[in-house]
Amino acid sequence: MNDVADIVLGGAGYAGLFRAVDEADAQAGIAAAWDAGIRAFDTAPHYGAGSSEERLGRFLRSQPRSSYSVSTKVGRLLYDDPLASDGIDDFYGAPKRSRRRDYSADGVRRSLEDSLQRLGMDRVDLLLIHDPDDHQDQTLAAAMPELERMRAAGIVAGIGVGVNDVDVALRFVRETTIDHVMIAGRYTLLDRRADTELLPECARRGIRVLVAGVLNSGILADPTRRATFDYRPAQRDIIERAQAMERICAKYDVPLRAAALQFPRRNPAVGATVIGAGIKTEIEDTIAMLNTAVPEDLWHELDRCT
Repeated sequence: MNDVADIVLGGAGYAGLFRAVDEADAQAGIAAAWDAGIRAFDTAPHYGAGSSEERLGRFLRSQPRSSYSVSTKVGRLLYDDPLASDGIDDFYGAPKRSRRRDYSADGVRRSLEDSLQRLGMDRVDLLLIHDPDDHQDQTLAAAMPELERMRAAGIVAGIGVGVNDVDVALRFVRETTIDHVMIAGRYTLLDRRADTELLPECARRGIRVLVAGVLNSGILADPTRRATFDYRPAQRDIIERAQAMERICAKYDVPLRAAALQFPRRNPAVGATVIGAGIKTEIEDTIAMLNTAVPEDLWHELDRCT
């Protein structure tokens, strides 16, 4: 079995992020992660308008509940909507549902109840506030106290935030009692903004950090054919830096994506890496990249590209 104790399977890929994924391929992808030894899974109502939770739940219901951990998120409620169009927020093949932001205490309770129903579970292990960037004051005043109450009552074991913005994460780290932070795209070979304050602050406070978006939405997988950074076309300087990193990796016969996937694991402040692979071939490739030897000299050369 692979050494994947610090790896979490993210739930956006098999829920149709960027391209539709049918049920059979989604189940095969989750099964491939399970067969590789992955036992931690992150999902959210936002991913595929609930299909991520539903698909994950269908797979996990045949596994002993004590053998895995699941995190999901609050902040978006789902409503049946026959007029919902395909491709909203880059999710394709999703159910006909619309998303509405809600960071109230009632919204947190309803979101968790709905998620548990979609998952077919009686509990999740970790509950994260999803993308509160434009709703920080309401989240701090209403959603956060409700999560703290849930943790105190034993409804969930851990609470935190899942964001792309370092400053937003830092505010919640400093003003609340969260025990987890999921930071996406900000601790990668290309973008190390989380390393300046966020990771050291979390380490001092004993907050577990989960690093997601380590391929920066595609460019670190293939900077020539997938020049997408932060879910939009990458700027020229970003493309050139990624291509320079790819050339350095080629000197050592190491794929760029191997270095990108392993990069967060080198920092002791990082508790886990969330991978975005969604189908079987991607997951198998990700596991192979995580097991690829990366020479220390290569890391030193990549550090000079920042």
